[in-house]
Amino acid sequence: MAEVTEVTEVTADDGCRLWTVAAGSGPPLVFCHGGPGLWDYFEGVAAMFGDVARTVRWDQRGCGRSEWRRGPFTVARLVADLDAVRRHYDAPRINLLGHSWGAMLALRYSLEHPDRVGRLVYVSGTGIDPEDTWRPEFHRALPKGDVRLKELAGRDRTPAEDRELAILRWSADFVDPGTARQHAERLGTPWFGIGNECADAINAEVRGYLRDNDVPAICRGLSVPTLIVDGDRDLRPRWAVDSLERALPDARRVTLAGAGHIPWAEDPDGFRRAVLPYVTAW
Repeated sequence: MAEVTEVTEVTADDGCRLWTVAAGSGPPLVFCHGGPGLWDYFEGVAAMFGDVARTVRWDQRGCGRSEWRRGPFTVARLVADLDAVRRHYDAPRINLLGHSWGAMLALRYSLEHPDRVGRLVYVSGTGIDPEDTWRPEFHRALPKGDVRLKELAGRDRTPAEDRELAILRWSADFVDPGTARQHAERLGTPWFGIGNECADAINAEVRGYLRDNDVPAICRGLSVPTLIVDGDRDLRPRWAVDSLERALPDARRVTLAGAGHIPWAEDPDGFRRAVLPYVTAW
């Protein structure tokens, strides 16, 4: 595992405190975690590339180890926070790896600041089509019949029950039921609680952005080389990402067989092989 060299509190331009950690050496690779409202879970992924890149992980505002009560919770604000992280680590340009919601954040940063991004790695995102085109299929694909999940989801919960519910939901993101709970427990350890205020605001804004804008046309102007990584067993339909792949002028797509929404957990070797050229190129 790459040796941790810096754990730093970065101050955004509005004074919000952001937790960050950096390790390794080489071209800077910054991770954007999913959610919204979760926290950095990329320690193992950063270790995959710590021998070839300077990895930088951070918690977005409103969640994790960063400041929770400091809004506004908007995409523009999180893009500015990501730029504050870039500046703190004195990187004129960065490579970006975003997962799930974080893939959208990394894409939006690249659209806003293409001169500051060398390569973009877009992992398990849900694409740029309006959400109502793909979400019904996702809900139909979710496992049915978990009595405990239904019971927890239908009432107020203690913090421990919040974690239990999250673990049950995240277990569906892994293909092998024999190891799914173990993988989900790893994602939830340590547990910081879900930043629901941040999540609700960001999710509502993203829905409106995808509904009200010609996002494919916007993406056609992005010159940043982009790698799209999917697991072919992700319950979120992979065809939802097709329009993004078509729109980007310099995109390559790798689909990992037998992997779900967290592809590096189920095919670490395939994930590293696919991503390595994008985190070492400069």
